[in-house]
Amino acid sequence: MENVDRELAAYVEREIIPRYREFDAAHREDHVRTVIRESLHLAAPYGLDPNLIYAAAAWHDTGLVAGRERHHLVSGEIVAADGRLREWFTQEQIRTIREAVEDHRASAGGEPRSLYGRIVAEADRVIDPDVTLRRTVSYGLAHYPELDREGQYARFRDHLQRKYAPGGYLKLLVPESKNRERLERLQALIASPVRLRKAFDDLYDELRNVISL
Repeated sequence: MENVDRELAAYVEREIIPRYREFDAAHREDHVRTVIRESLHLAAPYGLDPNLIYAAAAWHDTGLVAGRERHHLVSGEIVAADGRLREWFTQEQIRTIREAVEDHRASAGGEPRSLYGRIVAEADRVIDPDVTLRRTVSYGLAHYPELDREGQYARFRDHLQRKYAPGGYLKLLVPESKNRERLERLQALIASPVRLRKAFDDLYDELRNVISL
């Protein structure tokens, strides 16, 4: 953060990061701060503009204000509409920021159009097996309350298989990322039906009453 323009950082702290307070538990202030920190770390060896990578990371999930399905595209629209960005960036740089936030979503398909996009996408995929499992159970309970335990487990297992198992749609994009080792640990858990079911049952029993409150 020491290389980020102070006025830009002050604007983000005042106007952008507080927006994350209104999002779901997996995308609140701690999430955006983690993505900012990891993006700056991953970008350093490449000599990228720290202000630009900082902005892309800060704005990447702002589109959640309009829901999850198109949030990456709405985030890009929010970037394009923010006139304050012209105080720090050229029109070309703003386009790069917009593309980076549009390209960050793992399920969007296709490769990010720039290294900035690859880095923000990788930073957004900070993989912690425990956190990933907890978020997956929490999401199912919050969004599919009609499902019983077995239905929730099927959704949980299928999501993990489609996204994180070998051949899943989540792709690692930056060689220096710590996600590779974390993903391997998560894949080992997914490949073990007994361990995966126990992890689900423990989280389900812990979270089902909390989420329903």
